[in-house]
Amino acid sequence: MSDDEIDAIGAGDQGMMFGFACNETPTLMPIAIYLAHKLARRLSEVRKNGTLPWLRPDGKTQVTVEYSFGRPVRVSTVLVSTQHAADITQEQIRTAVIQPRHPPHHPAN
Repeated sequence: MSDDEIDAIGAGDQGMMFGFACNETPTLMPIAIYLAHKLARRLSEVRKNGTLPWLRPDGKTQVTVEYSFGRPVRVSTVLVSTQHAADITQEQIRTAVIQPRHPPHHPAN
């Protein structure tokens, strides 16, 4: 294959390498990458099954986890980015992609 043919396949510069196993998850992967993968799989699922037909294939996820003494204690950031149809608004995306299972926690002042 020529370089142009290889570039046409796509995703040539995208990838993720995580270099260790741990006991944070059933898959022995760190919790941040485990959760990011679950989000990415869910994006793909709702795109393919028609739940969110305006989603397009290029989605990205990022999860940031706070650790204390080597143990995960809090998910501090969840980022989901997805390619979508041109006629969908940011608010429609936000409403469809974010479905909280629990009300937000507001600590007492």
